[in-house]
Amino acid sequence: MDQEYERRLLRQINHQNLPTEGRLTKSLGAACSPASVKSGDRFIPTRAGSNWSINFHYANVRDLHPLWISFWVHHLNCLTSIDAAAYAALLRNELLGARIETVAEPHADDRRHDVLAQDSYSLFRYTVHTKRVPCDRSNEVSPFSLSPLSNKSHKLLRSPRKPARKISKIPFKVLDAPELQDDFYLNLVDWSAGNLLSVGLGACVYLWSACTSQVTRLCDLSVDGDSVTSVCWNERGSLVAVGTHKGYVQIWDAAGGRKLTCLEGHSARVGALAWNGEQLSSGSRDRVILQRDVRTPPSAERRLQGHRQEVCGLKWSPDHQHLASGGNDNKLLVWNSSSLVPVQQYSDHLAAVKAIAWSPHQHGLLASGGGTADRCLRFWNTLTGQALQSTDTGSQVCNLAWSKHANELVSTHGYSQNQILVWKYPSLTQVAKLTGHSYRVLYLAVSPDGEAIVTGAGDETLRFWNVFSKTRCTKVRQNGRPVQFISFLVTDVPFAHVHSCNY
Repeated sequence: MDQEYERRLLRQINHQNLPTEGRLTKSLGAACSPASVKSGDRFIPTRAGSNWSINFHYANVRDLHPLWISFWVHHLNCLTSIDAAAYAALLRNELLGARIETVAEPHADDRRHDVLAQDSYSLFRYTVHTKRVPCDRSNEVSPFSLSPLSNKSHKLLRSPRKPARKISKIPFKVLDAPELQDDFYLNLVDWSAGNLLSVGLGACVYLWSACTSQVTRLCDLSVDGDSVTSVCWNERGSLVAVGTHKGYVQIWDAAGGRKLTCLEGHSARVGALAWNGEQLSSGSRDRVILQRDVRTPPSAERRLQGHRQEVCGLKWSPDHQHLASGGNDNKLLVWNSSSLVPVQQYSDHLAAVKAIAWSPHQHGLLASGGGTADRCLRFWNTLTGQALQSTDTGSQVCNLAWSKHANELVSTHGYSQNQILVWKYPSLTQVAKLTGHSYRVLYLAVSPDGEAIVTGAGDETLRFWNVFSKTRCTKVRQNGRPVQFISFLVTDVPFAHVHSCNY
């Protein structure tokens, strides 16, 4: 062979065997030095979008066909319904040999499906789990069954599961309420046990029936040059107390539409009222709380003095033994039924305390909310006087109310979110967030059946929401006859100068 031809052939073979980096460096020539080309053998994979909860379980999957693995991963990532957890657990039972029998319901607003939490395999164990599980003969699948599912999967499918809870984000009814004052310290909306809604609009108090949608004007204080600052129903729903700007407290018979008595004693407006049987407590801007029995002469009264500024929140405990009061002095006080001085005082709030609510589920549990400078929702154990927990809501807390059927509560807010939040206690996770009011949501009342709430704001609207879980209709007695609360299938009728619009 010609030597020159042999050298050219060897040079061509050596050039083809060079690495790509070497050929690239040669082709660059003197125009680019080899030092300017950055290279290395380190590989850093991108982890964006990786589903580690699935990938970690590949270590224990043996002798599984790749098509089955891709099928399982695809469906696990695509499921977004409430059945995702049960479906994923069923697949893991059949494909991966897991022994899942029950699956906890995921949270309604939680988009993460923690379906891999009940794995019987460890993440980094490379040995087969050999612990023997006792055989449950009572739940075995019949040998004549044609179902391809295992015994554990059958138990999984037979396990009871609660239906998904859905809270509508829009109100089911809206009423216009002209002259509904935008004042944080007033309480102008209340819902009676007889399904009547009382609303203070300017100098008048109107009653709206949730059963018939009829409207009546209970009283007009304009003839005396006065205005309404608070309304409150008694427990039976027969009497409504009306606090006025001049410091009077009027007691009205709702059925007869007549004033029974007018209580004096306050020197400033009465912004908070609370019934305790036949006793009525009233809080005023004069910093005094008066307790009076409506069956006795007005001279028989108890004066509770503990706040240094206006009293804007009053609530009696479910056992009728303790009264919680909140004031513009950022104080939350607890009084008993016999003492003239507070038995407990809480000073953790940094703003006015108007939002107060006693838990109907746990004895002595009290919830309170602070104003704009505080924004916190706090819980107290009044049996021991200890603070339990708190959370920052992000906006002014205007009202609080507990659910009658579940360990949940609703809060309404002002600056700056103007929203309604439903909380689960004690985890304090948000179940729902409702928006629609354009002003501070200053007023709140719960329906007598405990399912719906009504909210009022400075935008002069009343909005009705279904927020709490549905239960059987509660029955009460009126005049010795059982009465069942009627759902809110109402028609549009004038509410004084108010009209309603249905969503």
